Amino acid sequence: MEVKQIIVIGSSAGGIKAVNQLLSKLSPGLPIAVFVVIHMSKNSQAEIIRTQFQRATNYECQVAADGEPITAGKIYIAPANHHLFIKRGIVRLTNGPHENRWRPSIDVLFRSAAAAYDSHVIGIILTGMLDDGTSGMSAIKRSGGICIVQEPGEAEFEDMPANVLNNVQVDYQVLINDMGYIIEEILTQPKKDLVPIPEDVKIEAAITERMISSIDEMERIGEHSNFTCPDCGGNLWKMKHEDFARYRCHTGHVYTENALMEKQNEALEESLWISVRMLEERKNLFLNLAGKAGELQSGAETETTYRQKAAQLAIHIDRLKKLLVAIGKTGPADEGYL
Repeated sequence: MEVKQIIVIGSSAGGIKAVNQLLSKLSPGLPIAVFVVIHMSKNSQAEIIRTQFQRATNYECQVAADGEPITAGKIYIAPANHHLFIKRGIVRLTNGPHENRWRPSIDVLFRSAAAAYDSHVIGIILTGMLDDGTSGMSAIKRSGGICIVQEPGEAEFEDMPANVLNNVQVDYQVLINDMGYIIEEILTQPKKDLVPIPEDVKIEAAITERMISSIDEMERIGEHSNFTCPDCGGNLWKMKHEDFARYRCHTGHVYTENALMEKQNEALEESLWISVRMLEERKNLFLNLAGKAGELQSGAETETTYRQKAAQLAIHIDRLKKLLVAIGKTGPADEGYL
């Protein structure tokens, strides 16, 4: 059976339950190939997820393997610590740089699907935190595909659906239970007029596959920003074909503004903890010196000086620790780990 439609699904926190529910609503025998990215830690076992999904559907579920052909009636699941990438007729896996701090990344899958299958793509975003998937959904929409988003009020974590709705003109905003018949209805509709795939979508997909970019490519899709990549220290380029801010470096790290802020917070927190440690060591050194000076008959004044310096350092240490608590409270909770 020929693949008539590519379906790409992206989710994060709460994703296993949501994707399981969606797969159970797919009518059997449809001419589709389904690709799933769920955020997971690099030590997660995708085979466990595959087993759960297989119980919910008659379609064959498998952990994606690099180079295998795309076949109708199959559901391909991204393995841990690999980007799932689609070429025309072929599944690809890459170990390229993280996008939006994730590997696998939803944006990578969605963008590659748009570049390879243009209007024959249905993108679905389900529950999750932050905004991975927004750029990929935009690529699908701009390439003529169909965009479906879970109703945020139903999502266990509404960030990802809400961010797509705020930045992309989606075709359907629905409950998961309604997605099955919507997909079936889309498949019965007449073929849409082909929309030219935007050049920047094709360039970014090619960069992800090669895992390296050129100056010429970066100048065509972005413009210099004042930010540096928190992962490699290279200059970040601001992508210029989207209505929301997104940044890419030559190495291939990609950040939305939210992801960049979160990464910067982590770097700042690490630096502050190093400062706390060094100040604590210096404070303890002053206290040791004060103790030794106190043992000397003429050391009272020296002891007082050292203890005053230690007390001053204690004040700075306390301030830094309060700042670290404040930074921790503003950052999002860890999510997506299985």
